[in-house]
Amino acid sequence: MFKSARQTFAALLIAAGTAATATAAVAGGDAKGIWIDHTGRGAVEIKNCDGKLCGHVVWVDAGQPKEACGKAIIGDVKSVGDGKWDNGWIYDPELDSEFDVEITPLANGTLQVMGYAGLKTLSETMIWKRAPADLKRCVSVGTVAVAE
Repeated sequence: MFKSARQTFAALLIAAGTAATATAAVAGGDAKGIWIDHTGRGAVEIKNCDGKLCGHVVWVDAGQPKEACGKAIIGDVKSVGDGKWDNGWIYDPELDSEFDVEITPLANGTLQVMGYAGLKTLSETMIWKRAPADLKRCVSVGTVAVAE
């Protein structure tokens, strides 16, 4: 979900600048639902888990590893007011690492997902789009059922 480990520190600095610009965006809407990630290769269902947000992979594009279906990608994200959610974690499958995450639904119907490592100045901001209603899920609630 994040950039590959091969990218340089300069790319992180550019992402930090992007994050600073993106934080000026207006919050709106609901973070819960099914979202296509910024790569277009996967979809994550974000839902309420005991008052916090959590998210699992519910769709992967053809050619992507099917074992990703059902994988927990987001967890323990708490409401911090003004429609923002923060202080949880997001899993980056490309780096096999967890990062801190801030999630903000935007007024234009997209979702701003900022992954960071302790400091938000060292972050990457991604924009996710709401999945179409007819998205064929690769998992159903409580079970892993890989789509053929």
